[in-house]
Amino acid sequence: MDGNTLIIIGLGVVVIVLAIAVFALFQRRQTAGLRGRFGSEYDRSLRETGSRARAEADLKQREKRVERLNIRQLSSEDAARFKESWAQVQTRFVDDPKGAVTEADQLLGDVMVKRGYPVGDFEQRAADISVEHPRVVEHYRAGHEIALRHAKGQATTEDLRQAMIHYRTLFTDLVGEQETPSVVLRKDA
Repeated sequence: MDGNTLIIIGLGVVVIVLAIAVFALFQRRQTAGLRGRFGSEYDRSLRETGSRARAEADLKQREKRVERLNIRQLSSEDAARFKESWAQVQTRFVDDPKGAVTEADQLLGDVMVKRGYPVGDFEQRAADISVEHPRVVEHYRAGHEIALRHAKGQATTEDLRQAMIHYRTLFTDLVGEQETPSVVLRKDA
């Protein structure tokens, strides 16, 4: 082999190494971006799919799906009406915890519909919510899990209280205001 051939081979190797390094950097940035955006939902998707590539593809697919939806903010009138309904549900918790959790779940569905989220099966709703509300979707999942146990008669009053707290966290995020503490749901009340 002459010197020119060695130079060409050397340049080819350098180009390949650089391409691999750029691809790896792109992948790391993409992973960091998705992990930063989705938080614990990234980790949940990773556990469920068993693969970083599949988890990231799932999260990107969620983003594309939600982009096609007509998600909107609530009008101030709708927000006020929903807040009033939420206050009534919380008040009912004292006398009827089971009914209040059921009403809270329904109210969340009503808020989602008004915001433009489709309300198909729970997993699809949670996936859609995770795109714009990734920090609170875990509360929705936890509250729903308790509601399912409640439907089977396996939830205590304390579990139901926790479900209401989880639901309230999502509710306040969907309505778009800071959470206000509720005397009704405090453990020491």
